[in-house]
Amino acid sequence: MINRHQPNEKGPELLGEVLSRLFTARGWGRKQDRLRLEQAWAEAIGADRAGQTRVAGLRRGVLEIEVGNGVLLQELTHFHKRKLLELLRMNLPNVTVTDLRFRAGVMNEDRE
Repeated sequence: MINRHQPNEKGPELLGEVLSRLFTARGWGRKQDRLRLEQAWAEAIGADRAGQTRVAGLRRGVLEIEVGNGVLLQELTHFHKRKLLELLRMNLPNVTVTDLRFRAGVMNEDRE
């Protein structure tokens, strides 16, 4: 057999680069990022209140949280926002969280 390797071929690719492209193509990186956000939020807010809130998304450094209780929404906005932001920044050192935005939402009891 004739070996037709070109002199300028790169050769084998690094596994990390191949996996990175695969994760990006399949959207797995976004899912992992979302899970990290949700876990960090649950740790910051505490187990007793985590079920009354849900991470809606992270846009331009603003973490948006849906809150299923009007009283809790006011409490988080006016009394706990700064401390929650500090906890999130500690738990997510590679994610830029500049602000928290709380909004009213409906929490489903049977959600996973």
